[in-house]
Amino acid sequence: MKSNRLAGVVSAVALSVAAFAASGAHAQSLLFWSTQATPLEEGQKMRDLVLKPFGAPVEFQSMDAGPFNTRIKAELQANKGTIAVIGGLHGEFTVYEKNLTDLSDVAKGLGDVKVNETFAKLGKLGTDQQKYLPWMQATYLMAANKKALEYLPAGADVNALTYDQLIAWGKTLKEKTGGPKIGIPAGPRGLLARFVQGYLYPSFTDSMVTKFRSAEAEKMWGTMKSLWAETNPASTSYNFMQEALLTDEVWVVWDHAARLQEAFNTRPDDFIAFPAPAGPTGRGFMPVIAGIGIPSTAPDQAAAKKLVAHLMQPKTQIETLRATGFFPVVDVQVPDDVQPSVKISAAAIARQSSAKDAKPGLLPVGLGDQGGQFNKVYTDTFQRILLANHPIREVLDSQATQLKAILERTGAPCWAPDKPSTGACPVE
Repeated sequence: MKSNRLAGVVSAVALSVAAFAASGAHAQSLLFWSTQATPLEEGQKMRDLVLKPFGAPVEFQSMDAGPFNTRIKAELQANKGTIAVIGGLHGEFTVYEKNLTDLSDVAKGLGDVKVNETFAKLGKLGTDQQKYLPWMQATYLMAANKKALEYLPAGADVNALTYDQLIAWGKTLKEKTGGPKIGIPAGPRGLLARFVQGYLYPSFTDSMVTKFRSAEAEKMWGTMKSLWAETNPASTSYNFMQEALLTDEVWVVWDHAARLQEAFNTRPDDFIAFPAPAGPTGRGFMPVIAGIGIPSTAPDQAAAKKLVAHLMQPKTQIETLRATGFFPVVDVQVPDDVQPSVKISAAAIARQSSAKDAKPGLLPVGLGDQGGQFNKVYTDTFQRILLANHPIREVLDSQATQLKAILERTGAPCWAPDKPSTGACPVE
């Protein structure tokens, strides 16, 4: 039965290839498949703003991950394809590592274009080849009311804070303003799990999974208890931090860039954005990285590489920002005619991702329908330690058992910052 299904898929791809070749309108087009820019408006902006200036016809098609992966796998199985360039999230590229064209020559040919080194390294997928090039990014940031800046600890640089300095800042703010002014989105629809996974753990343990219950993690949660003492207790009801910023209920927050934009657009002169703090092992942050690559079955490798190079140009990266809301991965000067939220966030995102101590913790990969349970381990750990005041070691040992079971059920191998694993990512 399995072989019959595979034969059917291969036959369908063969018919697709034949139809594509027979179409005079598309015969010379480059087919660009992507899991990004799926809304109709974004897709059309990609065609008009990003791809039209390329100078050669490009057929851009965006879709959900399911059909995207089915088509690519079928073309690879048939060893013949029509897709020239693929765009997707980092985790989507990991599946095709052995079937992607090395783009090292494209990267070297970009000249003065400065690609984010941290993301370019991730694009090698643990090999010595450039399996994909970073294309665009989104992430989570710190934001503050400018009134809070006068209370920064002596000698502290808001663009290079440590967690200890953030705690000291929060303590001074509480003493000088009459109440806690730090806010974290720990409400029912807040993104607390990402803060713990991608910011705290990488900053203190250089891990997200393997060292979940380590001595370093135990110290981290002790530090987090100190931060929580300076945090507004209403944080357990906050979902989008832009709302609490606009009411002046809190002055210093962490959240996804998209969940801060209303505050930046409404009162652009009152707020700043800045990188997340650093811990003992680096400046942990969680980028949402989309990349561009070329499958080994691309019909015209040279033309596909030219399109990839076009997408990496600073001017094209700005147009991609206009089309999708994702931020550039190369050094660019953001124009004045974009929304205030874009200008405010772009500078902070660039500083965060290019910091010398940057420690990216990627979105979980390979968990399937267990993603929600995985996130729950981290939010439950937060709630038990900080809200219920349970002993840190007891909680970590208990939650590690659940985390290990999820990883073993799914067989998901480790992702950054944890080192690659054979089989399920271990929980030490």
